[in-house]
Amino acid sequence: MTRTTGRTDAATAVAWLRAHGTEKARASLARWGLPADRAFGVTPQTIFTYGKALGTDHGLARDLWKSGWTDARMLASVVGDPALVTPAEMDAWCRDFDSWGIVDTVCFKLWDQSPHAWKKAKQWASRKPEFEKRAGFVLMACLAAHDKDAKDADFMAFFPLIEKGATDDRNFVKKGVSWALRHLGHRSAPLHAAAIRTAAKLARSGDPAQRWVGKDALRDLQRPAVIKKVNRQRD
Repeated sequence: MTRTTGRTDAATAVAWLRAHGTEKARASLARWGLPADRAFGVTPQTIFTYGKALGTDHGLARDLWKSGWTDARMLASVVGDPALVTPAEMDAWCRDFDSWGIVDTVCFKLWDQSPHAWKKAKQWASRKPEFEKRAGFVLMACLAAHDKDAKDADFMAFFPLIEKGATDDRNFVKKGVSWALRHLGHRSAPLHAAAIRTAAKLARSGDPAQRWVGKDALRDLQRPAVIKKVNRQRD
């Protein structure tokens, strides 16, 4: 439930983030391929802890996102209310994505709990911009990890999108595609078998991007720990 009393406004939250950023953390962003020009250098764990203390407040989340600061947008994913997320808002935030870090955080912390997540994952998988397209596949991975009520048949619809998305050789797209394929394969024995078939097909492809995704996924899906996990779920 969105908190309506004792609300912290965006200006106060941004000031808090600015005060808790460090130049060392900010400088480290470049090593991870993350933009530093709109960041204060607050560690993710610090942001998550602060967000938990603030509580759920979707109005604050929207205002934080509008600030444009990366740290504030990460905080928005923590205090946002998935029940109040709208499809139009998801599309608007998706168009703002400028790094894999913010894509993954928003999908993992907020959007995969939204009732619109399934539809958006399918829509965004066909987007042109690199980070928008990545968001579609990251959302698939997060749904596989977190949506405990979904059926295997629901996830089967993702495999054709994954196979098509694997032709995109852009770094953050193909890594997102691999992540989706691997997480689907972790969910259950039937999905693991389908993921192995898809990964093996991609690994044999003449397309370099598809081949990379297939081999990357197979290395994970064929690990004894993963096989043991899905077999235990079947039992």
